[in-house]
Parts: sequence; structure tokens; C-alpha cells
Amino acid sequence: HKARSRRAPPALNVWTIRRERDGDEAAIAHVIAAAFAGVEWSDGSEARIVDRLRDSLELEASYVAVTPSGSVVGHIAFSPVTIDGVDCGWFGLGPLVVLPDWQRRGIGAALVTAGLEDLQRVEAAGCVVLGQPDYYTRFGFAHDPALTYPGAPVAEYFQRLMLGGEPLRGVVTYSPAFG
Repeated sequence: HKARSRRAPPALNVWTIRRERDGDEAAIAHVIAAAFAGVEWSDGSEARIVDRLRDSLELEASYVAVTPSGSVVGHIAFSPVTIDGVDCGWFGLGPLVVLPDWQRRGIGAALVTAGLEDLQRVEAAGCVVLGQPDYYTRFGFAHDPALTYPGAPVAEYFQRLMLGGEPLRGVVTYSPAFG
């Protein structure tokens, strides 16, 4: 008679994605702070950036991942960017955060997908992100040396995704909310 395997049961992977609602602000700030805690390049301002984007009505798309009990475990924000000082219908993705204990369950990918679908609905021309190429290329993001962001520590980490129209050249500027 064979011994039974004593593997731990799989972690529950129950969550849903929805738009940010009034009353989510404190939970979103908590998730952002927890996700960036201990990150060497973070100055701890990420939650305040999202608050400033919200206050200036620049959150074009803001989604949360929530558990069945209503706890927020992830968040993504998209806000307008300019290219060479001109509003061209482009947006910046960021920040994207998931609580550490909830990472590697597909939440980040689901948040990115929901936000990009939202941008397509409003006929956005494109989206930029400053992030790991290994992560964002799965969504179609790619580095384009013709589109630059002076704040990128490594040029290849600044990537763009065409959503409509032609590729643009120039320098990308994020909202003043980013400081």
C-alpha cells in the first residue's frame, strides 16, 4: 500500500479585477506602500503620486484586484503623457503593484490587460511604461529608441505599445503629479 503524498493544498487564487471606486483610496495607498517597501530605487512617493493623479483628474484608467472579502491586493494606474510637450493621446502605465503575498498569481497581468483594454475603448494612440522588459514584452511593449524618457535608468526599460496610429518620435513627459 502506497503512502499518500503530503503536499500542501494550493493557495487560493480567488480575486477579481474592477475599476477603482470611491472609498478605495486608503486600501490602494496601503498596497502601493507595501509593494514598494524595501525597493532600493523607490523613494516611497508612489502612493502620493497616485493620490495627486486622482486629485488632478488624470487617472484615465485605475483598476484594483480584490479578494471575495473586498480586500484590495493589487492596483494599476494609467495617466496621460505628452510627447515633445504635445498631448498625442498617449498614456503612461504605472504604478502597477500587487501585495507581495499575492504576487505570481496572474493579478499583475490581469490588471495590465484590463487597463490596456480600457485605453483601446477610448481610442488611445499608445502607452508607455518604465519597467522590466521581460515582463512587459508579453503585452506587446517594446523599446523604441525614437521615443525616450530622460528618467529611465536604463534606456531599454522604457517601452512603448502602439494602440492606434503611427509610431511617434520624441521625449515623453509624465504628469507633474510624478514630481
